Amino acid sequence: MKADVISSTRMHCVVDSWVFNTLLACNRLLITVAGNKFSRYAGALAHDECGDMDLVATTFGNVAPMRSRVLWFFSRHFIVMLFGLVFCISALAQERVVPRSGFSIGLGGSYNSSNFGTQDVVAIGTSQVFQNGTLVSTGIAAGPGTVDMPSELQFAPSIQAGYFRHFGNDSWLWGAKLSYSYLDTPSTVENVVVPQFGSFTDLATNKTTPFIGAAVARSYQTRLKHQLELMPFIGHSLEKGFVYLGGGPTGSNTQTNIKSLVGFADLNGVPTDVSGPPQNFTGSGWVVGGAGTVGGTYFLSHSWFLDIAYTYARTEDQTFNYFSSFTNTQNPFGTTSGTLTGSSTGKVSTQGVTVTINMAFPRRP
Repeated sequence: MKADVISSTRMHCVVDSWVFNTLLACNRLLITVAGNKFSRYAGALAHDECGDMDLVATTFGNVAPMRSRVLWFFSRHFIVMLFGLVFCISALAQERVVPRSGFSIGLGGSYNSSNFGTQDVVAIGTSQVFQNGTLVSTGIAAGPGTVDMPSELQFAPSIQAGYFRHFGNDSWLWGAKLSYSYLDTPSTVENVVVPQFGSFTDLATNKTTPFIGAAVARSYQTRLKHQLELMPFIGHSLEKGFVYLGGGPTGSNTQTNIKSLVGFADLNGVPTDVSGPPQNFTGSGWVVGGAGTVGGTYFLSHSWFLDIAYTYARTEDQTFNYFSSFTNTQNPFGTTSGTLTGSSTGKVSTQGVTVTINMAFPRRP
């Protein structure tokens, strides 16, 4: 019998301890939501071992005391848990999820459509023909051309860092984010022909003869490799996140590859390989541009949120210049040496949807 009493007492103390810890954890929230009055009442219930309902009567009015130990036990703990649950849920529902300000870093990916448009190409070739070591003629050919590049779709990993801040106690906010995407998106056209018009001069007779020709490349490729975007924005805070609209400068790294280019000329009705073995040309560099974005965030907690954004970006025109010399011993008119120079100009526009998971570092007001 004594053992049963001890066991019952221990069980009662364990339950009391659990209820007290639960209420203690909610106590701060109770103070915020309902003030010290409700919190003091819940704390008194957790500590009270005598069934004294004076505090209850003082707080809520006259309540009939429960003289039955069993009914008093279950009613007491039911009331404690009920009030704890109600006020905790109420506090969480009213708690702000979106910080008033903070820094963030994020990682994710994007799905992009890259439009490489039309590339403008200029090819110029000069030549000198030697017979038995003697210069017998000189020539030049030049011509502009265009290459229509296909658009490409590509997934890309992305990282970003940002900052936002509300205007005082208003729901409007401002901020900025810096993002980087590794696009590495190529666009390729096979068998490119740039028409040329030129002339050659026979030094013995000083006669100049016009001709037509072409610079022929096995492939022409433009690649968008890296893209940086700095986006100031303005937004509006919602219950679980905020929406925003922004725009700013971009920096894009592009590369153009021209493979296996040969200069041909129609000399006296005979198509002739003037420049000899095929040559490759490459140009790469950074170009500035601009972008606009619209997006929204969803906060999973104070420290984590999703960011989904649509972005349209466009670079300025970028020009690469090329130069190479050649010597062709297989020209039927004599050993030929000369130069190949040219340029390519184009721009790239991209549009895509980016999804990132971000860690926020809220700042204290």
